[in-house]
Amino acid sequence: MNPQYLLFDVGGTDIKAAFSDAAGTLHGIRRIRTQRVATDAAHALVEQLKTLGAELMADFPESKPIAVGLLVCGIVDEANGIGVFSANLGWRDAPLRQLVADAFALPVGFGHDVLGAGVAELRFGAGKELGTAVDNAAVLIIGTGIAAALFVDGHPLSAGGYAGELGHGAVPGGLSCPCGAHGCLETIGSAGAIAKRYEQKAGVHVAGAREVLNARDAGDQIAVRIWDEAIAALTFSIAQLCCSIAPQVVIIGGGLAQAGEALLQPLREALGQKLTYQRLPELVAAQLGQDAGLRGAHLKAVAAGAQST
Repeated sequence: MNPQYLLFDVGGTDIKAAFSDAAGTLHGIRRIRTQRVATDAAHALVEQLKTLGAELMADFPESKPIAVGLLVCGIVDEANGIGVFSANLGWRDAPLRQLVADAFALPVGFGHDVLGAGVAELRFGAGKELGTAVDNAAVLIIGTGIAAALFVDGHPLSAGGYAGELGHGAVPGGLSCPCGAHGCLETIGSAGAIAKRYEQKAGVHVAGAREVLNARDAGDQIAVRIWDEAIAALTFSIAQLCCSIAPQVVIIGGGLAQAGEALLQPLREALGQKLTYQRLPELVAAQLGQDAGLRGAHLKAVAAGAQST
């Protein structure tokens, strides 16, 4: 395994870490809950990454990483290495790239978790599976939050880190959001929101959105309503994308995508009914699963390592 890269994919719910080799093969994948703290969230994150890095190096004592790949959630200024804002984890204007570079004494390739995963999906996953060149696409990650990697005429959209925050666009029926706004898609269409709303309405604890889907399939009318409302909200937001960037394909990833056709088919039907003259995109499931972010972090690490030599 040579050269080696140390990879971190930081999401609102968990952190994934691994080593990768030059070919991008992942080794020693680890996953832990992302710590949430009231103050100094950035330094708390770095401490978690240091612990994960030390554990990986103990497992692979022969490995000598030459660079770090770091993807994080929220609004990200990739050029300056700044975590601008995370509604879920609480940092603002945090110099994450420099903090991690100091922690590991290595060059750091830094980016947005969803954009990094989107690049990996188009290059190695669902985009590759389509068999034709896809220049216009949206990779929609639906998990604790919702965000999209957007590609127009072959170019990823960043807009200083503000592009793709689809989860914080207002939708009909949306509720109050931790970001401070009201009506955000995340409050009704995310996996976390589906589970939370079901618990509130049914008074029954569920481990996640999958249990709500199971309850819907069993005829639970509360689950039916909450699932249908999530589909309607997601359809609304995808239709907005079709009117603005006109994707050829929308790739659905994240925890909710594990529902497969139970999610995709209702979305296809609802989107087909909502659009008129607009280009109707293919809706397909992401292929890289939980490894998409780590594969994207690998690409960042390789670039950082090359720049440092």
